[in-house]
Amino acid sequence: MLTGIRLNRLVIAALLVAPLSFVSAEDDPTPIEPKEKMVLFNGKDFTGFYTFISDTKYEDPKQVFTIVTDDGKPAIRVSGEGGFGGVITKQAFKNYKLIVEYRWGTKTWGSREKATRDSGILLHCTGPDGGYNGTWHSSIECQLIEGGTGDLLVVPGKDPKIPPSVMAEVALDRDGEPIWKKGGEKKLFKGGRVNWYGRDPDWKDELGFRGKDDVQGDQQEWTTVECIADGDHLQYFVNGKLVNEAFEATPAFGKLCFQTEGAEVYFRKIELHPLKK
Repeated sequence: MLTGIRLNRLVIAALLVAPLSFVSAEDDPTPIEPKEKMVLFNGKDFTGFYTFISDTKYEDPKQVFTIVTDDGKPAIRVSGEGGFGGVITKQAFKNYKLIVEYRWGTKTWGSREKATRDSGILLHCTGPDGGYNGTWHSSIECQLIEGGTGDLLVVPGKDPKIPPSVMAEVALDRDGEPIWKKGGEKKLFKGGRVNWYGRDPDWKDELGFRGKDDVQGDQQEWTTVECIADGDHLQYFVNGKLVNEAFEATPAFGKLCFQTEGAEVYFRKIELHPLKK
């Protein structure tokens, strides 16, 4: 539940913007390498983005994606209602540090009404929209989920031009699931996931789950996620702590997608920074 303080801090403004235009992913755009800070979310509208939802495609009749004011700052509100999908950059990128601030809302929907709040950032999106299960691109995900923020997932899309894969150093947790471990066994992943290093082996897909070693913000607290894509080398940081890493990422470029997956979530910062030489 939202506290009274949170209710007072959340002021919805400018709920609906003009319909978003889109670019077909059949012809992936040439990737840009940031030379200076790029503010992808301008705080006013969805310039530079388009949306795709599994049930309504390029239309958003339920206003899943809106611009609001939260804590006095502009934010993208993702309601989580309806089909799965995301708000996607029109442009592709390579060699960058992505900085994102997000927090959970209180709404959950459908099959995930009583499950962990779930979203994610899809990196290196290539190929057609709706490729994976009619929903997401071929991509490499930085998971945003209660108890699992920082998990890495390889998402194989439909007929991707470049099938996604990563090499990661892993160990097996108590239940035999791969978990990132610096210096661990090197393993190639063409699908599946690499859990962040502190993921609770007793993780349950239940609303409000929090592991004993979690580093993301609790409930409606803001969390900062940084994804560094240095060529084919990926690193995920959560609140300043390195939680996952992969090498030989294929592809090493693509669009960015911020998911809607049955839970209300807010994004108030989406920036790209050039890598330090």
